[in-house]
Amino acid sequence: MTINYQGRIFASKVNSLHGDVDAETRFYYHQKDMYLWGHYNGGTIKTGVLLGQVLEDSHLHFKYWHYDQKGNFKQGYCHSSPTILKDGRIQLQEHWQWTTGDQEKGQSIIEEIKIEGV
Repeated sequence: MTINYQGRIFASKVNSLHGDVDAETRFYYHQKDMYLWGHYNGGTIKTGVLLGQVLEDSHLHFKYWHYDQKGNFKQGYCHSSPTILKDGRIQLQEHWQWTTGDQEKGQSIIEEIKIEGV
């Protein structure tokens, strides 16, 4: 399975206790060759960016940085495993760890959302 993440938008569905994103957070992904970058915001997140790579099996490995709505700066890294849902959208199972603060680990699920008319 080869996935191109260019232009895809994701929303948080499930997050661990120590995670910051919520159902209102949107992730905007871009891809060129094996390089992945994006930004995210909404809900508890004021603004965030991510930078990493798409592996040969379409898994993602990236680092992320964000400010939450309280002005706290956080960073971490994430490994995401894709699944194609029955309706063709992508679901990403994420395993992440903070590299600031308590350095907790967690898991989350984000799913692609489709924008009408796009």
